[in-house]
Amino acid sequence: MRTFYADQFVLPLPAGHRFPMAKYQMLRDRLAAELPAVRLGPALRATDGELALAHSPAYVNAISSGSIDPAAMREIGFPWSPAMAERARRSVGATIAAARTALGFGPDGARLPPEGIAANIAGGTHHASADKGGGFCVFNDFCVTARLMQAEHARHHARQAAPALRVAIIDLDVHQGNGTARICQGDASIFTLSMHGAKNFPFRKEAGDLDIDLPDGCDDADYLAALERALDELTHRFEPGLVLYLAGADPHEGDRLGRLKLTHDGLEARDRRVMDWAWQRRIPLAFAMGGGYGTRIEDTVQVQVNTYRVALQYWQRWQNRMR
Repeated sequence: MRTFYADQFVLPLPAGHRFPMAKYQMLRDRLAAELPAVRLGPALRATDGELALAHSPAYVNAISSGSIDPAAMREIGFPWSPAMAERARRSVGATIAAARTALGFGPDGARLPPEGIAANIAGGTHHASADKGGGFCVFNDFCVTARLMQAEHARHHARQAAPALRVAIIDLDVHQGNGTARICQGDASIFTLSMHGAKNFPFRKEAGDLDIDLPDGCDDADYLAALERALDELTHRFEPGLVLYLAGADPHEGDRLGRLKLTHDGLEARDRRVMDWAWQRRIPLAFAMGGGYGTRIEDTVQVQVNTYRVALQYWQRWQNRMR
């Protein structure tokens, strides 16, 4: 199963910064050691044109050149540096590559056998909107990817009467995907589903297509029941040709910022349900890891490793189907 990374671009964060940058290298190391069927590869950088599918050119240029206002960088939560700007592009590039792999689109425009499922080892930067970032998110990888895959799908099917590609974004980070919702408002070809803590960041939510507010302390049983209802509603309202899944680790009971009470087993059941929903409908799925701020960083990484273990099972089903 192909997985793309950009963690070679390490942000020079000040001592005591609360963002757990080390989790990406820790996850990559564990995947390499424990799951040899995960094929790791570096991400290409997203281009200006690709980023402009979801972001204003002025914002893209400000991030790239370092001319962005310091107040805007404080809202993002990182200090600006060339490595920060490059990593932001590569993180989007990793989700683009995962979606292309799942769908069977080559970066050079070639049509390839669809792999069905692929991943970004980071990504899920759902707080970034068209002209600003926020909450450790610079560019919105899911919105850029959704629109780019729609364009590439149209190009691949230009001689056929194929319907346009519709994309479902299933965001199960504990924080609402406000940037994603805002960018996609009014776009009937992209369905945004977010399940998140009602009283958690961002405190001003944006209206998505389906928003599920969860109370503090929500446990496995209540969470999974809410997820089942959400997927049922998605089924009745939308028929996607691609799923982008944000598998946030921060609903875990040990997360410093999460305020929910999901166990490792509960989160694994969550991942299995989403991936099974896509598999039953034979919808290619690309996933990214999103947030995770465990009191013990090892707990965050374990949640993510478990997501990969589940994903590999569904990837294997796709490979068996293609034989």
